[in-house]
Amino acid sequence: MTTLPSKATTAVRNTAPNKSGAQIRGSLLTILTYLLAFLFFFPILWFVLASFKTEAQAFAIPPVFSFSPILDNFRVALERYAPALTNSLIAALGSTLFAFLLGLPAAFALAVYPTRRSRGVLTWMLSTKFMPAVGVIVPLYLLFKNLQLLDTLPGLIIMYTTMNLPLVVWMMHSYMTEIPYAIYEAAKVDGATVGQEFFGIALPLSLPGISATALLAIIFAWNESFFALNLTNSDAAPLSVFIGSFKTGEGLFWAQMSAAAVLTVFPVLLFGWVAQRQLVRGLSFGAVK
Repeated sequence: MTTLPSKATTAVRNTAPNKSGAQIRGSLLTILTYLLAFLFFFPILWFVLASFKTEAQAFAIPPVFSFSPILDNFRVALERYAPALTNSLIAALGSTLFAFLLGLPAAFALAVYPTRRSRGVLTWMLSTKFMPAVGVIVPLYLLFKNLQLLDTLPGLIIMYTTMNLPLVVWMMHSYMTEIPYAIYEAAKVDGATVGQEFFGIALPLSLPGISATALLAIIFAWNESFFALNLTNSDAAPLSVFIGSFKTGEGLFWAQMSAAAVLTVFPVLLFGWVAQRQLVRGLSFGAVK
């Protein structure tokens, strides 16, 4: 007597190949993810390794992977590191502060008291980021020269403030828009002024967004190099110019420049790692209602 397979057995046999195929696709996707992550991380790994090599080993072809690490490159880089670090900190933190002093009230006004021109203002501010930096460097250089702002920290702070202001306005506008307007209406019923709405409602409820935006503004100012290279020389030179100083008439000191790059990247990586929770919370603020 022949027994027919049950429906459960047939279902198991049919789903087994599908499950195996899903596992294979998952494994391939995981491998591809790790491969892409390694490709993105490889340049960082390369200059970290080069910072511990001699100049001859850093330029060797084929590359040298077996070597005795040295710290001489960091000693040379540290001799000129402190002034550039100070300039970068002052420029990044100062520009972020001024960008928020100007951007927060603007974002509040555009989000809570919009007019028919509000969208146009936001679009115009964003359009300033579309223009290539090289297209405005000549008039900016002449303007800074006439105002005696070349190679000065105030000039660098002004440049970075204008660079980050659209970012601050757009991001804080999106965060403040997510705050229910009923809260403002309730405050108005209680007699709250516009200033009390701004300082008592908008700012406290936007703290996650402020943290994320501030971190991004600091990173953008810290990493900026084009304007710094063209508008500063020595007195106000930040770390981006400091790295380029290892290319001299005597040649390119690749190992020393790699050590300088490691010292430049380390502070912002450390700051980002410490503030990663605030960054993730701020970037996802308002995403789920």
